[in-house]
Amino acid sequence: MTRNDILKQINQIFIETLDNEEITLTENTQASDVDEWDSLMHVLLVDAMEKHFNLRFKASDIQNWNNVGEIIDSINHDLH
Repeated sequence: MTRNDILKQINQIFIETLDNEEITLTENTQASDVDEWDSLMHVLLVDAMEKHFNLRFKASDIQNWNNVGEIIDSINHDLH
């Protein structure tokens, strides 16, 4: 699975979880760039991504994410 494939899937998860069809993520997107992406939504997004990709993120990884690209890095690492 390519980084772009993962980004597209994450984007769809964000659209569904945040109930906002207008979200368009890039690897540089940060929580501050998306109005609905607060700390509560972050927990729901992490849960949705774990279920979708059938993996479990490490707490240390989640705490260190600064943007969507770093989420993709974690997913890529866990899938391989």
